[in-house]
Amino acid sequence: MNDSIKPMASRGLRVLGVARASFGGDALPDSPREFAFAFLGLVGLADPLRPSVPDAVRECRSAGIRVVMITGDYPETAAAIARDAGLDARQLISGEALDRMTAADLASQIGTADVFARIMPEQKLRIVNALKANGEIVAMTGDGVNDAPSLKAAHIGVAMGGRGTDVAREAPAIVLLDDDFGSIVKAVRLGRRIYDNLRKATAFILAVHVPIAGLALAPLVFGLPVLFGPIHIAFIEMVIDPVCSLVFEAEPEEDDVMRRPPRPPAEPIAPAALVAWSLFQGLFATATVVGVLYVALQRGMPLDETRALTFFALILTIVGLVLVNRALSASVLTALRRPNPALLWILAAVVAILTLTLAWPFAAELFRFGPLHPDDLALTAASGVVVFACLELIKHMRRRSKST
Repeated sequence: MNDSIKPMASRGLRVLGVARASFGGDALPDSPREFAFAFLGLVGLADPLRPSVPDAVRECRSAGIRVVMITGDYPETAAAIARDAGLDARQLISGEALDRMTAADLASQIGTADVFARIMPEQKLRIVNALKANGEIVAMTGDGVNDAPSLKAAHIGVAMGGRGTDVAREAPAIVLLDDDFGSIVKAVRLGRRIYDNLRKATAFILAVHVPIAGLALAPLVFGLPVLFGPIHIAFIEMVIDPVCSLVFEAEPEEDDVMRRPPRPPAEPIAPAALVAWSLFQGLFATATVVGVLYVALQRGMPLDETRALTFFALILTIVGLVLVNRALSASVLTALRRPNPALLWILAAVVAILTLTLAWPFAAELFRFGPLHPDDLALTAASGVVVFACLELIKHMRRRSKST
């Protein structure tokens, strides 16, 4: 019979034996084993993989995520399904072999075995605990009552919400509505994008407040006229807040988001390197705007014109910082090609309001701005371009140094 079972199982079929028995007595036996069964044959049941699974497994592998298959199927069936999914089934561990393993034996093989077959529910829990003891961050999927202990024991339990039992859906942290393994990979991609965008917003917030604080303190330290009042700070915050809450939130994912290894769990959202880079951006922007202020003072410009010139330079420098922090690893051309409608709306609003302060006397009086000439506007635009171009060049050099 094994000669018939193995070819069917090797095609990924779940094989069941079919038998028939008849009974003519008055009292039924206490156990089905007491019937005289006549073997009829074998039935092979096909449960093909979803089309998205092989691509999802490849994407997991490129993202540094190891996929392990744990099943109750016959080893040949499990190996065939694993190969179709893109897993390495050469080192397959059966439930029988697992029972004979000590904790040390399992610890030595758990890091390389990707397929476990003929596994009982209590053995699933043992595998999850062995992976955790090996330092892995474990996500476990399942849909049955017997999967609940291992779903609960894993760092991240993921239940199948469509065909899953109530117990399985209540045990984990996440429930999939479509029972598709590819949805887990989509969730990982989305989580990495959200984490990236939080880091971008954090880097921008740290950087942008350095020139704001610098220009607020400079008049006090150097005895210069006070340039900015509450209305100017309020306008700056009206630029910064939508940028953080809308622009960076809507920022599309980086091209390499699923080609990076997982980050260490203990890594802070703003590591020391990111803080240092943000402070450098802020100091560079401060130096640029102070340079514009110095030019205005050297020219002997009236205070209102100096205020307008410095404020415009600061706003355009902030725009440069936004563009610099849109990408953590992508090049400037890649980042500029990524669509972000929220960014375009914010930039359009900033340009419109700045234009209004120049063209509408009431707005100019409200901001206490003097008239700016074309050469003044060119100087403010140049400050934003210098900040953007120089910081992007430094980012490019940092990326090249890390890759070599």
